[in-house]
Amino acid sequence: MNESYDVIVLGTGLKECVLSGLLATRGKKVLHLDRNDYYGGETASLNLTNLWKRFRPDQEVPKTYGHNRDWNVDLIPKFIMADGKLVKMLLHTKVTKYLEWKCVDSSYVVQHQKAGWMSGAKMAVCKVPSNDMEALKSNLMSLFEKKRLINMYKFINSVDPADPSTWNNMDLRTQSMEEVYKHYKLAENTIDFLGHAVALEYSDAYLYEPALNAIVKMQLYL
Repeated sequence: MNESYDVIVLGTGLKECVLSGLLATRGKKVLHLDRNDYYGGETASLNLTNLWKRFRPDQEVPKTYGHNRDWNVDLIPKFIMADGKLVKMLLHTKVTKYLEWKCVDSSYVVQHQKAGWMSGAKMAVCKVPSNDMEALKSNLMSLFEKKRLINMYKFINSVDPADPSTWNNMDLRTQSMEEVYKHYKLAENTIDFLGHAVALEYSDAYLYEPALNAIVKMQLYL
């Protein structure tokens, strides 16, 4: 390989593949190397041969599983927002030709529900409402809480990150998300699914950060 390259990228994980694709679309000559004999790093999709080589290197692949090419096992399933920056980069680099997309129609949460007059306490699987009308029909909360959530959803949809006049007399750059929740008098269970199922936050640390960050994430989900 007696050639010259503008860039050499080591590893074929998601970040490395996106970087290589972006550089190539800018006209750079890229050499992309990996120590494995498959692409993807920790997020790879493996055929049977590579799957056994990774997890059972001392065993033969049982013939009962059929052809090697019939298998494509994700080490880590990928879930990304359809209008997010990552999707836009993937489209720009044209690697979407080699990806298989599955639309997720909705997301769900498990919530403990107290016993009522006609039913006992239970753990219920509930759809996360993605607009104000779904919030009205949701069994995640009481009627009064639904009205508060609808007002919150309408506020989220109306926020323009570049226009403070749409922030309902709050400063979303300095006020925390916890303060916004208090403003709309939301219950703890509602805050829980908004933060983790809608904004997709990993922990509650976001509650004490500027509210604009989480609201932009909620807009993306909605």
